[in-house]
Amino acid sequence: MEMLIWIGAVISLLGVAGLVWCVMGAARARREKLDEAAMKTRLQGLVAWNMAALAVSAIGLMMVVIGILLG
Repeated sequence: MEMLIWIGAVISLLGVAGLVWCVMGAARARREKLDEAAMKTRLQGLVAWNMAALAVSAIGLMMVVIGILLG
């Protein structure tokens, strides 16, 4: 079960890295001072990536918890 914990931790860290990437992308879009339509389009794409990164992180955390409970 120790392997499940480590794999889950790595997957969780990948999800957190994706969340950081989304925050940096939103900050970059804000600095570019895009018009409203372009900003909306850019942020809609980032929301999809943000939700995917959050799901990956949650799955990784679930794997860690299951590894702890079974181990």
